[in-house]
Amino acid sequence: MTAPVVEAIGITKVLGSGAGEVQALKGVSLAVRGGELALLMGPSGSGKTTLLSVLGCMLTPTSGTVLVGGRATEGADAEGLARLRRDAVGFIFQTYHLFPTLNAADNVRLALDIRDERGEAAVAKARAALAQVGLADKVRSYPGELSSGEQQRVAIARAIVADAPAILADEPTAALDGQNGRAIMTLLSAIARDRSRGVLVVTHDARLLPFADRVIHLEDGRIVREEESRASDR
Repeated sequence: MTAPVVEAIGITKVLGSGAGEVQALKGVSLAVRGGELALLMGPSGSGKTTLLSVLGCMLTPTSGTVLVGGRATEGADAEGLARLRRDAVGFIFQTYHLFPTLNAADNVRLALDIRDERGEAAVAKARAALAQVGLADKVRSYPGELSSGEQQRVAIARAIVADAPAILADEPTAALDGQNGRAIMTLLSAIARDRSRGVLVVTHDARLLPFADRVIHLEDGRIVREEESRASDR
């Protein structure tokens, strides 16, 4: 069995203070391992996005331990968390977050630029990542010239270009039609076949279930059950 690419142990997270205080996570423990695509599902307000943000080092837990690539985040300062996030986590968002004035290759290359990878080698890696997601012919296209599905593919290329072991996706198909949504999940499922990478997808869409190796159900800040899905097909 492969080692976890990201792991939470007894995570709690309190948001707000005073009368507005909310305990968003209540002792959550989970591990996403290399070679799997896991779905994190639950109703609105269940804590899915909060948990994803904690796993991705964008939020610090109130208590508990987070390990990313085997490294604990406990005690890390803002710079240390940013470095860990940069080196070990690839994010995919519902709204793509592409720069409209940069072409596809340059949008992908930004993920290398923040790692001080520049020059021809970085350009070649960006082009290779775009080819991996089926956009070899779109490297010079700007976001406004791409369909929604193509823009999400650029975002995925940006997430994987630096070989981050943990790929975290927040509702990556929510802004797409059914056909493009299936294409994106097929792509993420293929990425998860790499035993050095694990993919965690936050979603409320039951249509994504056939793509999952494991489904984790979160309700009211707690994991209420887990189900193995199609892991035997890997």
